[in-house]
Amino acid sequence: MVDKRQGTRPLNPNPDQPRQLVLAGEPQSARQARQFARDYVMRSEPGAAEDYVDTIVLVTSELVTNSIRYGTEPGDALALTLHTRRGRTRVEVRDPVRRRPQPRPESHKRDRGRGLLILDELCHWGVDDAAFGKVVWAEVIAK
Repeated sequence: MVDKRQGTRPLNPNPDQPRQLVLAGEPQSARQARQFARDYVMRSEPGAAEDYVDTIVLVTSELVTNSIRYGTEPGDALALTLHTRRGRTRVEVRDPVRRRPQPRPESHKRDRGRGLLILDELCHWGVDDAAFGKVVWAEVIAK
């Protein structure tokens, strides 16, 4: 099913299974990814604490934004996959660029470059090679 209004494509309709959304590699896709993550977690874990849901949404936003900025070129797409089970959510973002994310030294002079520092505080994350590109993943555990 394709939602032409938002340019997104849900690939797995069963909420008990991982859900995937294909997004355009453009800045407005981050908003779509945040809403998708919030909706998915609220459906998959109906009693989830709001801070847990907010953390998942923030982690999703950081991963998708980094992928758009550093893992795509004009015309590229990226795939967001979410899987929630018993208070643990895995967020994966796959993009076509093999270059791995690199933490930058903290600086108060830049208005960006803090995404990986945020991830370090909120979750466990890593990078896996994919056939065409990479998958940056993060796991958020309910407290």
